[in-house]
Amino acid sequence: MKKNFLFLTASLVALGLASQALAADLRSPPPVYYSKAAPVIAAIYDWSGLYIGLDGGGGSTHNCWNDACRSDSGGTIGAQIGYRWQAANWVFGLEAQGNWADFGNNGAAYDNFGYRNHVDGFGLFTGQVGYAWNNVLWYAKGGAAVVSNNYNQWDNAWLNPVNNTRWGATVGTGLEIGFAPNWSVGVEYNHIFLGNQDVWVGTRANQDIDLGLVRLNYRFGGPVIARYWFHWR
Repeated sequence: MKKNFLFLTASLVALGLASQALAADLRSPPPVYYSKAAPVIAAIYDWSGLYIGLDGGGGSTHNCWNDACRSDSGGTIGAQIGYRWQAANWVFGLEAQGNWADFGNNGAAYDNFGYRNHVDGFGLFTGQVGYAWNNVLWYAKGGAAVVSNNYNQWDNAWLNPVNNTRWGATVGTGLEIGFAPNWSVGVEYNHIFLGNQDVWVGTRANQDIDLGLVRLNYRFGGPVIARYWFHWR
């Protein structure tokens, strides 16, 4: 009897220990083994740096002489130099641009009297702020503009020529795409505000200019930076 009791007691203890161990195993999560995979490298286009470039396109000058208005268009070609800084996706820059132009030379006449304006060059000095999606950059720009004008009056012949340099303001926007290491191409629109100015006594000219340009830039320095992600499994 005593032996049977001891045997039964030992069996119950063993069974209890086994059930506790089994419950613990059921509650414990399965072992997880970690190994480091190879890093994934993402190439991020960097717009920072000094750049130079060429641009070309067309434009139109809109002139109002007292009560007579006329718009004339033509072509332009020029160059630009600038510097950009990139912070995350935001891009900031400064740029100077100079262009030869051939806008105008058609007169606005009334009552056998009229005026003529020819734009033969302009310069833009602007700041930029933009947002980049890797190698695609959209930006807005604004600053100062200077325009070289030639004016004439008509009274049975073109008379009283005036060479005039006018300062004003400009705003614009552009889209630029990096298509090769250090090279980018883009399109840009600019509007130049020149306001009113007395060209001759009693004759006031109000002038605005619109520009549409295609641009090609070369940027000095590396075109991309490498960003690393480590995936674990």
